[in-house]
Amino acid sequence: MKQRLIEKLHRYLALNSPDVLVALQEESGVTSYLEEKVSGIVPMLKALEEKGLPGYIIEERCMDSLTADLRPSRYLYLRSLLEEEFEGDFLQMREAGILTLEITGMIRACAQVFETLDFNEANKESRELYYAITGTVHAYLGDRKEGQDGL
Repeated sequence: MKQRLIEKLHRYLALNSPDVLVALQEESGVTSYLEEKVSGIVPMLKALEEKGLPGYIIEERCMDSLTADLRPSRYLYLRSLLEEEFEGDFLQMREAGILTLEITGMIRACAQVFETLDFNEANKESRELYYAITGTVHAYLGDRKEGQDGL
């Protein structure tokens, strides 16, 4: 079961938080991160198994616990915002195969805004957050275009 949870957590990161996965790869820490996260919920896993719950319910509860600190996804938030507000840039990046890389850069550029406005499940729909992030992404894209013009 532990190995299955490690695989599911890796897949979750790849789909919902590739920025975290990229950062872990840069540090050569993917395997240790996954193993540490899953080891941290072993007591919960054992308790659920002792209750005799079906495997799929155990997996679901364990995954909820494993991904709690990864939600909401900054990556998915920015991807959606980029697609809505900056569709041309979104399509261009996607076609060039650099969308994930660029969104990872945007996450770094928006980090202070996410922290200051306490991005979480309760306020992810906040208009204040949306406008602040949109402004930061607009500046990021402007800097990116200026950099390309200078080449």
